Amino acid sequence: MTNKNLPDVAKETHTEKFAPIDWVGMGSIELPIMLKQADGTYRIPARVDAKVSLDKKPSRGIHMSRLYLITQDVLTKNEMTLGLLGQATDEFLKTHEELSTQALVQVNFEAPLVRKALKSANQAWRSYPVVLSSFNENGTKKYYVEVVVTYSSTCPASAALSRQLIQDNFKQQFSQESVDFDVIHSWLGTTQGIVATPHAQRSFARVKAEVGPDFNYGALIDYVEEALQTAVQGAVKREDEQEFALRNGQNLMFCEDAARRVKELLDQKKEILDYVAEFSHVESLHPHNAVSHISKGLKLRSF
Repeated sequence: MTNKNLPDVAKETHTEKFAPIDWVGMGSIELPIMLKQADGTYRIPARVDAKVSLDKKPSRGIHMSRLYLITQDVLTKNEMTLGLLGQATDEFLKTHEELSTQALVQVNFEAPLVRKALKSANQAWRSYPVVLSSFNENGTKKYYVEVVVTYSSTCPASAALSRQLIQDNFKQQFSQESVDFDVIHSWLGTTQGIVATPHAQRSFARVKAEVGPDFNYGALIDYVEEALQTAVQGAVKREDEQEFALRNGQNLMFCEDAARRVKELLDQKKEILDYVAEFSHVESLHPHNAVSHISKGLKLRSF
């Protein structure tokens, strides 16, 4: 037989006074979420953090199971949006009315997006790390989108050094004043013509933005890729690879340049209320990374 009067130690009274706690809850809850794409709605795995403050009334703990059940009921049965996360935080506070003034929910997942090739008719699926979150303080909500975009960065300094070597090699090979155009044109297409290439590397832009409840995370990914111009590619043919080489050559950038490019574009977008961004160039020349950090200059200064 089950005893219905089960003990709840979270409600136990003690003589000592309980100190308030900034955040209490659960991290990495396993949930399937529903993502709407152009060709349908998909269920994908996600990890959810659900938390409330413990600051309204002295208490030993919160109602963990209430948070868990809300995430199961609200977040798995509806299309994932920022507005949906706001609804979840309202429920968090409603079920902790006597304990909490603040609530937070954060959803981590890999978003599958179809990307077109640069030149050919090919397209390919790409996967982007995304974090959606909502912060609620006594009913006033804020919404955040965080994405990671992978791109290629070619070093401007290395490019300049490579050009110098190519110039010097040309001077050695063609010292006479008059040189036949066809000979030079043919020579430039050989490995002897291009004796050096600048170093390039896979790089990562991590961007977090404060937005409204109707904002779509895909737009932020598009903004970052538009600013950088060298997002990594999926399926490519030779014409796509050649275009990628051209884009890298025309968009040489240090990590500082990448930061300023993204800032310039995001500053023009009214729907981006605030942002912070970090850029990591995983150097092929060095065993360490080159990194930069930039923000809009308002409240978001770190992740």
